[in-house]
Amino acid sequence: MPWTQNLLDLKATVEQVSGEKFNSCLLNLYHDGSEGMAWHSDEEKDLKKDGAIGSLSFRAVRKFSFKHKKDKQTISLMLGHGSLLVMKGTTQNHWVHRLPPSKLVHTSRVNFTFRMIVSNSLDAS
Repeated sequence: MPWTQNLLDLKATVEQVSGEKFNSCLLNLYHDGSEGMAWHSDEEKDLKKDGAIGSLSFRAVRKFSFKHKKDKQTISLMLGHGSLLVMKGTTQNHWVHRLPPSKLVHTSRVNFTFRMIVSNSLDAS
């Protein structure tokens, strides 16, 4: 789908803060704390190798966790309304991440995940 002006403005802000360029945005809506995302790494073949991922969150405050793939160390942080999490470099090679469900969250969370897709079908601008 084409970029809207509001989405282009968000993309520009994420690019300025992260120092990276993005040509794709994935939108996630979590209706409440019962919805989350299981442990995973963003390793799709079309993603730029070791490219940054900018994750911009709105509405509900949610816990976000990382787990090291080898030693299983975990790190968690709270992502609030308007927060930006940038995963760069080899993060996806060494860590998995998730958005765990929570019985304490009763409002929605909207998440924009900006990425660089390296495919002939997408323009890199």
